[in-house]
Amino acid sequence: MTPPVLAGPLPDEAGSGLRRLTVQGWFLLVVAVLIVLTVVCGAVGAVVLRNATVVSERLVDRISPARIAVAQLESAVIDQETGVRGYLLTGDQQFLLPYTAGIAAERRQAERAASLIGDQPELLADLAAVRNGTADWRRRYAEPFIAGRRAGSSADTGQVAASKQTFDHIRALFNVADTHFQQARSQARADLERLEAIRNWAFAAILAVFLLSGVAVALLLHRAIGRPLDALRASSRKVASGDFGHRIEGLGPADIRAVALDVENMRQGMVRALEAAEEQQQRLRRQTADLDAQAEELRRSNTELEQFAYVASHDLQEPLRKVISFCQLIAKRYGDQLDERGQQYIAFTVDGAKRMQILINDLLTFSRVGRLHDTRATVELDPAVDKALGNLSQIVEETGARVERPESLPEVTGDATLMTMLWQNLIGNSVKFRHADRPPVIRIGCERDGGFWRLCVTDNGIGVPAEFSEKVFVIFQRLHTRDAYSGTGIGLALCKKIVEHHGGQIWIDTAYTEGTRICFTLPAMLSDRE
Repeated sequence: MTPPVLAGPLPDEAGSGLRRLTVQGWFLLVVAVLIVLTVVCGAVGAVVLRNATVVSERLVDRISPARIAVAQLESAVIDQETGVRGYLLTGDQQFLLPYTAGIAAERRQAERAASLIGDQPELLADLAAVRNGTADWRRRYAEPFIAGRRAGSSADTGQVAASKQTFDHIRALFNVADTHFQQARSQARADLERLEAIRNWAFAAILAVFLLSGVAVALLLHRAIGRPLDALRASSRKVASGDFGHRIEGLGPADIRAVALDVENMRQGMVRALEAAEEQQQRLRRQTADLDAQAEELRRSNTELEQFAYVASHDLQEPLRKVISFCQLIAKRYGDQLDERGQQYIAFTVDGAKRMQILINDLLTFSRVGRLHDTRATVELDPAVDKALGNLSQIVEETGARVERPESLPEVTGDATLMTMLWQNLIGNSVKFRHADRPPVIRIGCERDGGFWRLCVTDNGIGVPAEFSEKVFVIFQRLHTRDAYSGTGIGLALCKKIVEHHGGQIWIDTAYTEGTRICFTLPAMLSDRE
């Protein structure tokens, strides 16, 4: 027999940390890896998006508005030059309005442009050069021209030419600044396109990383969990299909290996149980063979008993009848020649032969219960009681016995002859063992007790002591001498055999002390049970 295997340390318990992980540990590890990947990819994506946003904001919110402000600044400077020239030509003060407004617009647009390109030194230098050149033109030419014209003098032609040359230089400075703005704008566009490309590649890489991570996780889980579970399932199915010798190996995470070890222990327990069952089956086969031999011996013995019963009912009865007959003839013919003792001996002989005949008949009746009388049919208990009372009518009349019974008794399944024997013995015992000081009163009771009918025969006779309540059902057991009460001691044993043959029980109610109460049960019919 295979020795028991107790659950102990798992295989490779001291192995790598991964082998000590459970299924939950594997899932937590996978989740942790995915979280780390998500955080890293999210950080990369955030950096790329932030850089793209910064460049986009620099292009859209700073460089382009600054260029527009510089263009408006140039327009304000041109308005100043136009206003000064018109005033010099006409002397009309209205022409100075564009000059004055241009100065205010120049200051406003310059401050705006400076605030937008504060982090662009080159563009700030271009803006400063333009403003310095414009301020120098106003100081050297525009203001002196205006003051001279107000004084009534005309501008010198050389000064006007010098002013024009200075203003052309200012225009060149604006062109340089515009070129630098275009370069900055182009550079920002290039940076934005580069960052967008990086962003696209980064998101593609993140997507690829997630896809590869998903595939890797699926493969990892399949290898670490799926394959061990498949192996455990396949091994369990082999064992379930009848291959109890197949050993179940523990693979994979610690808890799956623990389950595999438990299943292996269960398999070994099943193997031990099967071996024990096989041994038990072999013992049962041997016992069955012995029982078959005993049954055959019992059949042979029963056959011999039946032959004996036949002999007892014919061969033994005939000699007894002859003994009784010849003793009676001797008493009749030679009675006057015999003294009192001789007549007494003949009477003893006749009485003994008659009792022997009664005993043989009672034994035959006892042995035939369940063998000769085995009819299974619906039996009405009322007719059985009527027939029993009819058989006992003489002794009932002689003793003045009164039998009280229910209006109706139930039907049972059994043998009508045996039921009559049962009632006749019970009622006959109540009449026989009556009390000397009162006439016998016998009450028959019936009530339902689950799937059985419980019937009782109660009398007011001499009763049965509680200590003998079991003994009276044993064959040939008597509580009184033959002189006090006649009989063979078979009556209650016969009642017990009849009741048990019908699937019931019989007993004496020791709680009843006013006489004797014998109760017995009989199975109710199926229709009554419903």
